[in-house]
Amino acid sequence: MVAVILSGGAGTRLWPVSREQYPKPFMKLPDGQSLLQKAFLRAARVGAQRVLTVTGLEYYYSTASEYEALGMPEVQTSFVVEPLRRNTAPAIAMAALWVAEHNPDEVMLVLSADHLILREEAFAQAVTQAQAIAQEGYLVTFGIQPTYPATNFGYIEQGLPLQDGAYRVARFVEKPDQQTAEAYLQTGRFFWNAGIFCFKATTYLQALEHLQPDMYKAALDCWQGSEKGEVTYLDANLFKQVPSESVDYAVMEKAAQVAVVPADLGWSDLGSWDAAALMVPPDAAGNRVFGEAVLLETTNTFVQTEDRVVAVIGASDLVIVDTRDALLVARRDKVQDVKKVVEQLTHSKHDTVRRHRTIRRPWGSYLTLEETSGFKIRRVVVKPGQALSNHLHHHRSEHWTVLRGTAQVWLDGRAQMLRQGESVSALAGVAHQLINPGLLDLVLIEVQTGEYLGEDDVKRLESHI
Repeated sequence: MVAVILSGGAGTRLWPVSREQYPKPFMKLPDGQSLLQKAFLRAARVGAQRVLTVTGLEYYYSTASEYEALGMPEVQTSFVVEPLRRNTAPAIAMAALWVAEHNPDEVMLVLSADHLILREEAFAQAVTQAQAIAQEGYLVTFGIQPTYPATNFGYIEQGLPLQDGAYRVARFVEKPDQQTAEAYLQTGRFFWNAGIFCFKATTYLQALEHLQPDMYKAALDCWQGSEKGEVTYLDANLFKQVPSESVDYAVMEKAAQVAVVPADLGWSDLGSWDAAALMVPPDAAGNRVFGEAVLLETTNTFVQTEDRVVAVIGASDLVIVDTRDALLVARRDKVQDVKKVVEQLTHSKHDTVRRHRTIRRPWGSYLTLEETSGFKIRRVVVKPGQALSNHLHHHRSEHWTVLRGTAQVWLDGRAQMLRQGESVSALAGVAHQLINPGLLDLVLIEVQTGEYLGEDDVKRLESHI
């Protein structure tokens, strides 16, 4: 079995932590793991020999780093890298083409990178059940036992029974209103649609070819015209031609052989801060704190903070999320409206929608500490064995001071070693490259000075490594 993890999307309801360049799958939970890492571990626990991740170009390096940090080389990893978003039906099609090329009869377990499952043993049992049904040519989806009349999920209605407690799918239904959701709950025949699937690669491709021939042809053309390997980069011009549609609408709602495996998994899509708060144990007053906070005469309040102490006095039923550059304060019954805040910030082109102050790169990360006219100060971390590109700037100079580790610096074709407390300057117009030759993170302070400090003032040169 190959586990396919779909990783993308901004998760706007979890702003200010989730942003375009750092979406929900990368969010760290109180146990220190990200949702993406939990999806990877979940796939490994149910016996997947390989994890195939479909993600965007902007997330590939961060995704690979998340997997590497888990230290599980026994699980093989491959990637399909999308140049733009095209929804779940094309994403799964590309994964199915990858799997079919290696083993047409292989079963795919399709997971979302940003969901949480607490009952791992129940999930493993459901996967075993789904695999058996998938081998018979069914497209299998997982139905979550509803615990309340939710109006923010789609539903699946069970049909005739199949083997071992599974059912044919009678129909998929869109997100209902409150009265309809309550009626669904009372019947006992409806399940939440979690977007977890299991089927053979060829089963999905045959269904797609039959139900969405234009999408299938465009996906196949894109696959055949792309550079393939353990990391497959989809051709941008060809991928643009693939129609954008959800897998539910394009395939699952229309296919004949669709089954549902009911499961009580302790599942959550963490679709709001109210849901995220449940990951933190409450105190006697119902407060939940992730980070450092002081709460006085406060009840039923969630606080998440990164670097600062948050004090709350005489409040109740609040959500408070503090990051380096943005603060969210909301009533708990209004957390779904965070999306409206993001819409306004997007309209004004505010930078907090796109990225955090800490920017992650394949070689490490940097944090902007201060920026004003004429200078910029950053804290730079370079991972062991990694290097920045060899380049020069026309309008700015850079000064590096090593705080921890050892740096190899190339200046105008000459190499030198810098250790803790030592520094060097690269003047405007001088080629320079920073390398970490050590076994530990290299941490340094970078000071940029000049009339223009834009990121586009860079000329890439041939690397020294």
